[in-house]
Amino acid sequence: MTPGDQHPVIDYLTTLPVGIALDYISVFVFALTGALVASRQQLDLVGFIFIAALTAVGGGTLRDLLIGRIPVFWVGQPVYMVLIAGAAVLVFFTAHLLESRYRTLLWLDACALAVAVPAGVAVTMSRGHGPVTVLIMGVVTGSFGGLMRDVVCNEVPLTLKQGELYLSCAFAGAGAALLLTAAGAPGLPAAIGCGLVTFGLRAGSLRWGWKLPVYKPRPPRTRG
Repeated sequence: MTPGDQHPVIDYLTTLPVGIALDYISVFVFALTGALVASRQQLDLVGFIFIAALTAVGGGTLRDLLIGRIPVFWVGQPVYMVLIAGAAVLVFFTAHLLESRYRTLLWLDACALAVAVPAGVAVTMSRGHGPVTVLIMGVVTGSFGGLMRDVVCNEVPLTLKQGELYLSCAFAGAGAALLLTAAGAPGLPAAIGCGLVTFGLRAGSLRWGWKLPVYKPRPPRTRG
């Protein structure tokens, strides 16, 4: 199969309404997280919309450019920008009602990650790419929008925050989708499995402090 051909199993995003709905949900929820970060930075409404858009479509845009999917997914479908603007306006007028905006941000981001990773996996598989590219694009789709958001707003990036699982959750979720597909699972169950693995690991990190070992520097050896 060459890039650009339709994958017979996993291309649910363009064939099933639920897949398209998941794509929209991912954009909307990531836009909410971007707007929440904008509220922490006390930006105006235009700033809210900009940060929400950067967060919501950043990862998917980079994915589409890397795999040659032209035009980029949101360019020909203005409904994505309508969703993003709606999310930004909603947060602009309601963020002050939240008891902890940062805690809400973390859990919304976890939900968006669990939807964006299977969406990225599905799009990449539908273009006929191999497992390595699928893994990388799943991670890119799920994490790079949030990374751009945090860097632009001068926040500690959630993707690289010490003591928390994030990139590894996206990687594990994408790997689960590949394994399920290789085992013969249809596209939708594979996508659901991907999302469950991604969210389960991220939720475990937030709730119970699951983490991977981190590098600890050691003093250099001295010659006697």
